Amino acid sequence: MSPRLAFVVTEDWFFVSHFLPMLRAAREIGLDVTVITRVREHREAIEREGARVVPLEAERRSLNPIAAGDAAGRLAAILKAVRPDIVHCIALRGILLGGTAALMAGIDRRVFALTGLGYLGARPDLVGRAARLAIRSVLRGPLASRGTRYLFENEDDARLLGLDPSDPARVAVVGGAGIDPEVWGASPLPTHPPLRIAVVSRMLWSKGIDVAVEATRLARAAGADVELSLFGAPDPSNPKALREADLRAWSAEPGIAWHGPSADVAAVWRGHHVACLPSRGGEGLPRTLLEAAASGRAVVTTDVPGCRRLVRDGLEGRIVPPGDPGALAAAFLALAADPAGVARMGEAARRRVLDGFTERDVMEGVKALYRGMLGDAAPA
Repeated sequence: MSPRLAFVVTEDWFFVSHFLPMLRAAREIGLDVTVITRVREHREAIEREGARVVPLEAERRSLNPIAAGDAAGRLAAILKAVRPDIVHCIALRGILLGGTAALMAGIDRRVFALTGLGYLGARPDLVGRAARLAIRSVLRGPLASRGTRYLFENEDDARLLGLDPSDPARVAVVGGAGIDPEVWGASPLPTHPPLRIAVVSRMLWSKGIDVAVEATRLARAAGADVELSLFGAPDPSNPKALREADLRAWSAEPGIAWHGPSADVAAVWRGHHVACLPSRGGEGLPRTLLEAAASGRAVVTTDVPGCRRLVRDGLEGRIVPPGDPGALAAAFLALAADPAGVARMGEAARRRVLDGFTERDVMEGVKALYRGMLGDAAPA
């Protein structure tokens, strides 16, 4: 009988958009895979990859401990029925839910895949610091077992939990979700000027959307011919989602346009020179930056975990302090005046992705993790 792996993830769309390479890695080494998630529209996409899907309703936004306990109990019952050799818990809520259920079900081998801390990671205040300390205590304490391994998208998050990112016995660091360089190919830059800048992201405070808007205002006021396009929607499950009224008001300003979510992100990058993600923090390794870099686009982002792992200042793009519209505007001004530099950075960004951030790179790292956990039980 093949060893069994169960993924625990809150949303089916999130699993399909980011984690199918990990499912494929498990299938390549002969694991029997189940995905336990809230099912909406992506069940068939998961099943096409050779996994079973088990629905689990668990609201991401709810902080009700009774509801969370009920969800953990239902998940524990599912795990007892599936009997996986490894439970792979994705993102913070998936780790809290899946780790609790694995403890209840007596499953020792657990993967805690922290994909960033989102809003909690971006908060610089006492509440944010206390929350990060509590997360470290829980993930290293009651939810951990002797068989727990930690999977990260950047080294900073490992250190946040008090772990050594170079410790292969407990920690694996992979290149985010990975990217298929054949699907995300480089294309010629559009006509310049204007310098066309795009943000492709959920419309959240933690992503620094308001900072990008203010930086565009400043750059245009200083005489730069720049245009900012925002692609994405507010996330109603996130406490810091931007208001649609604000997005529409920004879109009425000169040089700023909110387009809502895009079904063809590759076309977005073909029509823009620069990718921007002025994140305030809490990132794992943003997929939007991988897609833009693989498309041969220069990247302007902030000096926060995840973002700075991919982009090096002056090479693949520009790194600025988080929450600083003046510094971001200065980067826009410099790029608007240097079209040759924009092209050069875009070429370097694609080379960067090919050096450790592809889907195949991620798959090989995950396969090594699973084999190490299974030991003699790993398929030949």
